[in-house]
Amino acid sequence: MDIPGWFVWIALALFLLQVVGLFTAIGRLRGSDAMLRAKARLDLLDIVGSLLLFSGLMLGLLVAEPWFLLCLPGYALVSVFYGVKGVRRLRARRRSTA
Repeated sequence: MDIPGWFVWIALALFLLQVVGLFTAIGRLRGSDAMLRAKARLDLLDIVGSLLLFSGLMLGLLVAEPWFLLCLPGYALVSVFYGVKGVRRLRARRRSTA
């Protein structure tokens, strides 16, 4: 499959933005506020999952097909993140209405 060159640059830019987000999440893990640290842990889960997803996708398309398997754990991590985030929002919504 022939992938346009601009797609690779866009994916690389998104990957680098996730790396910057990784450093900010690690910095928030060192904070003193417990709620902020819990949110930083969830953000870290999302960022690592996204990095695995992007890297597996791009390596699978550009280098070799077996690298595509990196997408599977990335997809699982991102799915867990959104599941936990949804449960937290539902719990917060139920607390505010009760």
